[in-house]
Amino acid sequence: MPDRASPNSFSRAIHWFRRDLRLTDNTSLREAQARADEVIPLYILSDWTQDHLWTGEKRQKFLCECLSSLSANFAHLGAALIIRQGEAVSELLKLVEESGAEAIFLNEDVDPFGQAIEAKLKQKSPVPVFSHQDAALHGVSEVLKGDGTPYRVYTPFSKRWLPLKKAKAEGSPKSFKSPTNIPSLPLPSLATWGLESSSCETLPGGEKAARARLKEALSNRISDYDGTRDIPSLPGTSRLSQDLRWGTLSVRELYQKAQHCGSEQYLKELAWREFYFQILHHFPDVLELEFNADWRGLPWDEPAEQFEAWKSGQTGFPIIDAGIRELLQSGFMHNRVRMIVAMFLTKDLHLDWRLGEQFFAQHLLDGEIASNNGGWQWSAGTGADAAPYFRIQNPWAQTKRFDPQGIYIKRWVPELAEIDPKLFLAPPPEGQALAKGYPSPIVDHGDERKRTLAIFKKHRENKGA
Repeated sequence: MPDRASPNSFSRAIHWFRRDLRLTDNTSLREAQARADEVIPLYILSDWTQDHLWTGEKRQKFLCECLSSLSANFAHLGAALIIRQGEAVSELLKLVEESGAEAIFLNEDVDPFGQAIEAKLKQKSPVPVFSHQDAALHGVSEVLKGDGTPYRVYTPFSKRWLPLKKAKAEGSPKSFKSPTNIPSLPLPSLATWGLESSSCETLPGGEKAARARLKEALSNRISDYDGTRDIPSLPGTSRLSQDLRWGTLSVRELYQKAQHCGSEQYLKELAWREFYFQILHHFPDVLELEFNADWRGLPWDEPAEQFEAWKSGQTGFPIIDAGIRELLQSGFMHNRVRMIVAMFLTKDLHLDWRLGEQFFAQHLLDGEIASNNGGWQWSAGTGADAAPYFRIQNPWAQTKRFDPQGIYIKRWVPELAEIDPKLFLAPPPEGQALAKGYPSPIVDHGDERKRTLAIFKKHRENKGA
């Protein structure tokens, strides 16, 4: 029980869940339990319907499964997850009034939208609001250059980040005291947002499923990560990104255990994640503008039939179509393929990276605003520590390097199942398709590469004029 003599003790508090949908090593939840006699565990559903720029059916299905799992975990402890729906600050203030809660606890968001809600809540709340750093190993202002300014390049950031002492993971609560008379909405389903279920086969959501994936990753995937991470046909990545995004897995626990797997490269991937967190925090304009001001105002083509072909996996480039179809059917795309697919949109089709960024956000279970933006700007050549504009990946050459036997391509593009994989390594004769029912390439990569170089060169010259 909290010490009643302490001014920081409360008889009742709210823990507001957002992107921390777990009991294990949950910083804010642990603090709420330590400082209040009773804690109301709360999740507030958004109230949009049918269409959203940054999410979609697969992501909302995953969220529903995460909440169902979290609710079951609370039930096991004799407590109940409270569900409300509406504008977050209004719903929180209503619950404070009706429940008599004396404090609100939450884990900080890492994007400007969530941070704006936190600021509004702290301004309007009649009770103290306690926020905690939980989603990352280091806060966005912990890893700075010697002069106190943020890093703009990954390598020096990672050299500062890697040796820093990391917080240890804590365990799960063994008991949980919560009031029993708080009304709640039922757990959500896709119908909550006016969405219909599809035949997509996504990974199951929730803390139990995340911990099973963690066990597998630690047993097999991370130890072999350095040698297999770029091969899309192999189980060579951890497949834990969606669990970090939704907080069904603690990044502290992952880092602590992954250290023993012998892959420094995997730890560096966690540093990339936090590099993009701090880029978004210190340079929030990246959501609207190119990070590198030299490339603002590039003349992108208008999206038309080619964009629709890209979005549906019908470009006639097997590695591109396999990646898009994997995304549409599973809510995931292999990281190496993400780079190939993104660079194709921006450098072969000359389409605005923001179009691809939004499309990925609507479909990826692990869609993280900071990483998604960083990845797209990297591929477009406009972002922080981005690939130079003249580095333009050849989809045919990338296939030869990373899927030479066509295993990945054939898995996701059944029209090509019986085709000799050697034919995936170079474009077919002009006007011909690789198989019946499969489109011929919608562009000539060589021609589009030349056009991209000319566009970027002209833009740079005009900027310097």
